[in-house]
Amino acid sequence: MVNDLLRKELKTKKFRITAQRELIMKVFSDHFPDHLSIEEVYRNLLEKRSRISKATVYRTVELLSTLGLLRKIPLDNDITRYELASKETAGASLAVCTECGKTVQFSEKALVELNALIAKETGFEHLDTHLKVYGVCSDCRK
Repeated sequence: MVNDLLRKELKTKKFRITAQRELIMKVFSDHFPDHLSIEEVYRNLLEKRSRISKATVYRTVELLSTLGLLRKIPLDNDITRYELASKETAGASLAVCTECGKTVQFSEKALVELNALIAKETGFEHLDTHLKVYGVCSDCRK
């Protein structure tokens, strides 16, 4: 299903459908709803014996992000992670481990109220929310 969406979007925007692009989308699909760095995508492809260069992975992930198929999640310290762009991940909130960089998505119902309050006070129409909570994960605390 993800590759069908990829093919449709690439065709619509007049980009070629390549095996590398499909492989990279499959990595994100297989790891949904995880947030992956480009390095993690590249390592995953190497583990599967895919012959793809790191430069191709970088360019492809950036292209898929630009096309709206992946959502770019910039974290502090110049770390960027990506996830499949979907309704399930829209407005996602993340807990970020400051030790290992692990990210965990959580849903916070209070954000709905906060977004309504912000809209009322500022006149902004809410489109998306990304909240990052920093701490130390259970694995690093051990």
